[in-house]
Amino acid sequence: MTASVALSPAGVDRLRALALKRLGLRFDEGKSGFLGEVLQRRLDATGRRVDDYLFGLEGVDPSLDELRLLAQELTVTETYFFRNIEQLRAFSDVVLTGGAPGRPHAPLSILSAGCASGEEAYSLAMLVQAHPTASLNQVDIQAMDINTAMLKRAQRGRYSAWALRETPSDIQARCFRAEGRDFVLDERFRSMVTFAERNLIQDDSTFWRPDAFDVVFCRNVLMYFPSEVASQVVARIARSLRPGGFLFLGYAETLRGLSQEFHLLHTHGTFYYQRRHESERVVHDSALTEPSAWAMRDRPGDGALGSISPLPAADLSWVETIRRASERVASLTTASTHPPGDAQMAAGIENPPAPARRAWDLGLAIDLMRQEKFKDALALVNELPAEAANDADVLLLRAVLLTHGGDLAAAEAMCAEVLRLDELSAGAHYLMALCREGAGDRAGATDQDQVAAYLDPSFAMPRLHMGLLARRGGEQATARRELKEALRLLQGEEASRLLLFAGGFTRDALLALCRAELKASGGAP
Repeated sequence: MTASVALSPAGVDRLRALALKRLGLRFDEGKSGFLGEVLQRRLDATGRRVDDYLFGLEGVDPSLDELRLLAQELTVTETYFFRNIEQLRAFSDVVLTGGAPGRPHAPLSILSAGCASGEEAYSLAMLVQAHPTASLNQVDIQAMDINTAMLKRAQRGRYSAWALRETPSDIQARCFRAEGRDFVLDERFRSMVTFAERNLIQDDSTFWRPDAFDVVFCRNVLMYFPSEVASQVVARIARSLRPGGFLFLGYAETLRGLSQEFHLLHTHGTFYYQRRHESERVVHDSALTEPSAWAMRDRPGDGALGSISPLPAADLSWVETIRRASERVASLTTASTHPPGDAQMAAGIENPPAPARRAWDLGLAIDLMRQEKFKDALALVNELPAEAANDADVLLLRAVLLTHGGDLAAAEAMCAEVLRLDELSAGAHYLMALCREGAGDRAGATDQDQVAAYLDPSFAMPRLHMGLLARRGGEQATARRELKEALRLLQGEEASRLLLFAGGFTRDALLALCRAELKASGGAP
């Protein structure tokens, strides 16, 4: 009877809510089976009924021991030494070489948050020991995790061969000794790291002191938190990082939508962040979001042009194709004969808009854009009050319209303004890629596309653009990889985002283009 109750939807939903409230861990409906198994194991281990067990954790004084055991069941613990090596190379070449930001002779303080069984923290210790200029006495490494069982394993420093699968053989020989089938880390490195049980969602002011750390690794942790919890965790980390300090996240994690306290860095084939100095802080008047923030209504049809021919590899660039498409659309619509001051009349507005507001209503301009009346839409945006120049949404829309109109120099300058306000705007980086291609800077275009794709992995257009750039450059394997990903993403792409960034082409037209280009690059559509 206990098993059937434990696996009931109500019991699983209560455990889901507990995991979020007590541990900050988010589990969607797809994890219901996993949660049910965890709940059943804890009921079997404690010998309690499901209601008694859950009520004990839901109350004002839950058992800390049981929460620790529950955390062990719910958290992913699999990791290995030198994971995501590109980030570790950036750590060695950029952070260790530069020393403590603004304090070249001060000790370097490093935090490994969500350290699991210690492989990450110890990898950092080995890099410090091997660095030609870093001093072991000038580096302090702290590591924290909510899972006490993993922390005990970390302190033992004993690992299987599987945990060393990415560790170079010379490092294995220098840093480990074999004991039976396991490998034991040398005491030199174990003594460099201090481990502690801590919960990232708890704001412990005695630990999260201002300017306490120079570097924070918090990889593959934020992905388990809902956005509001993740924002709080990032704010806590930002407060504890010294200005100029570095933050490393997992490959699938970004600060987009979570924080404006950091610069995005892209070196060594990876992305990471650097905390802004006080003089670089920007006061944001808008939400700094992208298409969905404008409440654009999806309507049948994603754009005006129903089809597009494949692009010959040595023929038109993608940005030139967009420009010509816009010209074609303009020839099919009634051009505005009103001067800029009469843009509202051209759009059919009988009364002037309301006085300037802090949040601008861009709905009419979006509707004009949906009708391919790009000049009228741009005129409307240009007539907004001067205060709109500090609104990233307004500037992004202006950059889109300038790109459609082929004024790439002005569009690039506008993108730079957007990125001044919101450095993590995936849309602005994609538009910047189009501008760079238009200027003949293919490498710069690819770099901007990579940033856009990193910031928003669901964004199809930078993947498509990278695929087209690669095919034109003869990099067929890269073209196939990016075009396949673009083909997948386009099928679920928001209609509102296609309206903004697809250059007037419909979803079906872009899918056809992807398939044609994929076939031309030697791949299966």
